[in-house]
Amino acid sequence: MFDSFDPLILARMQFAFTVSFHFIFPAFSIGLASFLAVLQGLWLKTGKELYHDLFKFWVKIFAVAFAMGVVSGIVMSYQFGTNWSVFSDRTGPILGPLMAYEVLTAFFLEAGFLGVMLFGMDRVGKKLHFAATCMVAIGTFISAFWILSVNSWMHTPVGYAMNDVGQFVPAGSWMTIIFNPSFPYRLFHTVTAAYLTTAFVVGAVGGYQLLKARAGKRRIEVEGNDPPAASAHPELPRSEAAARKMFSMAMWMAAIVAPIQIFAGDLHGINTLEHQPAKVMAMEGHYDSHPDGAPLILFGIPNAAAKRIDYAVEIPKVSSLILKHDLNAPLAGLDTVADDREPPVAILFWSFRIMVGIGFAMLGLGLWSLFARFRKRLYDWPWLHRAAMVMGPSGFVAVIAGWVTTEVGRQPFTVYNLLTTADSVSPLAAPAVGASLVAFVVVYFVVFGFGTWYILKLMGKGVQDNEPDIQDDAPIRSAGITPGPTQQGGRQRGGRSSGGQRGALQPAE
Repeated sequence: MFDSFDPLILARMQFAFTVSFHFIFPAFSIGLASFLAVLQGLWLKTGKELYHDLFKFWVKIFAVAFAMGVVSGIVMSYQFGTNWSVFSDRTGPILGPLMAYEVLTAFFLEAGFLGVMLFGMDRVGKKLHFAATCMVAIGTFISAFWILSVNSWMHTPVGYAMNDVGQFVPAGSWMTIIFNPSFPYRLFHTVTAAYLTTAFVVGAVGGYQLLKARAGKRRIEVEGNDPPAASAHPELPRSEAAARKMFSMAMWMAAIVAPIQIFAGDLHGINTLEHQPAKVMAMEGHYDSHPDGAPLILFGIPNAAAKRIDYAVEIPKVSSLILKHDLNAPLAGLDTVADDREPPVAILFWSFRIMVGIGFAMLGLGLWSLFARFRKRLYDWPWLHRAAMVMGPSGFVAVIAGWVTTEVGRQPFTVYNLLTTADSVSPLAAPAVGASLVAFVVVYFVVFGFGTWYILKLMGKGVQDNEPDIQDDAPIRSAGITPGPTQQGGRQRGGRSSGGQRGALQPAE
């Protein structure tokens, strides 16, 4: 079936599919872990149960997203040994220790405190539980730190030497390798993107719940019934109060962080121009050099055969202004790059514009929310809430587009200018790679599709009155029905006893 395919193309397709699928979940869980820490901190500081209910609502979603991220990451990592064994052998002395540091620090930190965070509220106390939540949030950041250090070294390799068998080995300080030239920019840009991704998901859920509450009030008015009595809030039902709070917090993030992200992206672009100029040339669509200032091409159709942008809509000299802060600064084009070292222009041209376009749309929604807040109509403008719903998945699209821009722009290299992709692939036959690719696609869409559906179902329910805790349905012990000494006299939960009493009295449950 796959005999006529190029195994290199199939291997690249498989890695692109799995890494894109995987990146969705860390981009969400990094921001959501910090959001949970903020919610719990506000609850401890203010004593308002609304923050606790929001924490209990979002921690369930975090648990599912985190689990899918871990599983998809494990599957992705196996490909380094199966499809990219040459790359693993050549770069292992440098990248292997960095990946091990990620496991020894971030993964162990997350694994050690995740159970306490999910199931330990009534077992360890509020402050220790808050500390566990903070450790999980810190762990997600440390994980991003090491993974992005590895990835950035592949783009800007420094601090290495070549041994007798052609492997990259450390030469000098590890700090030079870890903090390579593109790493600080990529780390800040990626983590900020994760926070924005989470903010727009939270904002979409809040907007949806506000629209649902508005529709419910209209239905009550049409039917002529009395409105429901307020619960736990002097004016609003708990569900609507929670929707307002999460929507407000999300829009603050959009208004504050979106412009910071645009600024960080500009700095990252300037750094990329210095170290990977061909990538920027392709992103900008500059097939030709511009000695007197390069135009900013807004839209067009890349023509690889003729090496030009057809039907280009451009603003003269603005690209030079953005990249070099000088209208007349010269910019080299792809005519200075050998054809076999030129990245795929069409993919980069459009993925970059998708990322930038979404970034400015996020900024627009943030400014709109500021105007609504100034007019004291943040919770009363349904079109703002609808726009927030539409923008809910925008963060995921933007981070995938940004990742495509970053990785495709490195082609035809895995280690920039040093190791080509063609020389990194394992000596596998096309049918073997193609069969595993098909299997991944089928399994991923079934398993992760169900997980995504379940997350959306949880989001659609919204925060309930007396929001149940995730630990209410947690396992009490791994096996057996005999109560341990610490399980006697467990507290009542929903009419059932916890600990050994529940197991002894209801073994068939």
